[in-house]
Amino acid sequence: MILPATTLLAGGAALLTIWHMIRIGRVRIAEKVLHGSGENELLARRMRGQLNFVESAPFVIALALVIELAEAGGMWLKIVAIIFLAGRVAHGIGMDHDYPHKGRQFGTIVTLLTLLVLAISASLVSFGVI
Repeated sequence: MILPATTLLAGGAALLTIWHMIRIGRVRIAEKVLHGSGENELLARRMRGQLNFVESAPFVIALALVIELAEAGGMWLKIVAIIFLAGRVAHGIGMDHDYPHKGRQFGTIVTLLTLLVLAISASLVSFGVI
């Protein structure tokens, strides 16, 4: 069975994890911080951005997986996956700023809506509604 939305999400999440790691590593090298944040604000924000991503991505991937396994996915699920990944990039960029940046706000809203839509969809699938 091919699971295109789940594959897209998992691959995209892996690439975003690498992106977060590179961004964090660049600050670590430039500021010579081996462990923790070294009280560097940018490093602390980037680390928190990565953790925020790691907190939500597994749920999104798992929900997409069960929806696709139930054969209730389709193009809509791939579109949700792309929007979610774009939102997570915007959130990561927004976390670089020490003021309420629109990228962070956009990413947060997209993540919450993605989780809500997929949770409701998975629940409807479980009751045989979709």
